[in-house]
Amino acid sequence: MRLGAARARRVALGAQGFAETPHATPTLRTVERTLRRTGVLQVDSVNVLARAHYMPLWSRMGPYDTDLVRRASEVRPRRMVEYWAHVQAFMPVDLWPVMRHRMAQQRARHEERSRERGDGWDPRVEADLLAEVADRGPLTARDVDDGHPRRTDHWGWNWSRSRQVMDLLYRTGELAIAGRTRQFEVLYDLPERVLPPAVLAAPTPDPAAAARELVRRAAASHGVATVPDLADYYRMSTAATARAVEELVEAGELVAAAVEGWDQPAWLHAGARAPREVRARRLLSPFDPVVWRRERAERLFAFRYRIEIYVPAARRVHGYYVLPFLLDDRLAARVDLKADRPTGRLLVHGAWAEPGAATHLPAELAAELLELAAWLGLETVVVGDAGDLAGALSAAVGARSGRRLE
Repeated sequence: MRLGAARARRVALGAQGFAETPHATPTLRTVERTLRRTGVLQVDSVNVLARAHYMPLWSRMGPYDTDLVRRASEVRPRRMVEYWAHVQAFMPVDLWPVMRHRMAQQRARHEERSRERGDGWDPRVEADLLAEVADRGPLTARDVDDGHPRRTDHWGWNWSRSRQVMDLLYRTGELAIAGRTRQFEVLYDLPERVLPPAVLAAPTPDPAAAARELVRRAAASHGVATVPDLADYYRMSTAATARAVEELVEAGELVAAAVEGWDQPAWLHAGARAPREVRARRLLSPFDPVVWRRERAERLFAFRYRIEIYVPAARRVHGYYVLPFLLDDRLAARVDLKADRPTGRLLVHGAWAEPGAATHLPAELAAELLELAAWLGLETVVVGDAGDLAGALSAAVGARSGRRLE
């Protein structure tokens, strides 16, 4: 099957839910529907605008009560749970059995490395921590900090031994994440107190079946994708992904496709649909599945995108926290945003238009920014001077907000 570039974009956006009619008032059912589309919601501690897992829901559902996320992930029966699915991410609870092979691999890898290092890892510490969690209920690592000196050998981490052990137990499936504190600290608990009984009782698929299921879900979320795209979605090996693709093609679930402008073979999910048009107006988080694999975003949208959080300020091209702007089926612009909560302002440090952007881009982006600000509880949108779109965007925000901006 041959797909033109525009059709491939519509397939990809349709698979992610951008062609669906949004619910007037998002509910838990809306959250579940959206999670089924995205497959995962990446979790990240960066909070310069909003937590990473909140934004993809907003991009697809519009303004919603973020307490729905808490209810879906912390209130029984839980609809989603955190695990290392893409990276740290929320996933539907029914993926837990599929991830057990990954949990077993984590245990085997830990034991092998421990033997190689000869670090004297004491399994009794694990048993003691499990017993303490069983006795006391959901706990953070801080709650059970055992007084061991904290690691200082990496700039990004400062973990106590308790945190290291609890994280291991989480990765091996012996603990689950029951929620997070207001400080975004993980609350660990026993899986039987987190996951629905039916999920815990579900059989564990063999590694090949687990790989097929993950590729099946990745293909459904992508619509059309290359093998490396599919492998990246749930962070699988290319070899395991390629074998699963062959099996799903034989089963009629995937169809070979040649996409205009792509230099690799592609695979179309048999259930994918190409909407006649996509009428979208949404900002996308840097951690959104549409753009998190930068090579794919460039192939689909001719949009070169790099997150610059870890780039020194003097070397940044567009800014610290830059969000692509989806207008219909194109990534039409990018904006560097910050929620300045103490002053109630959404700061637009810079705004840049992509080549060939529509004339109504400033008005559409202004409407989106004002809606985002309202959802975040911010009163004002303030547009800075950086970027070729800044002047027109500032005027459009001013016209829509009905008051003079700074």
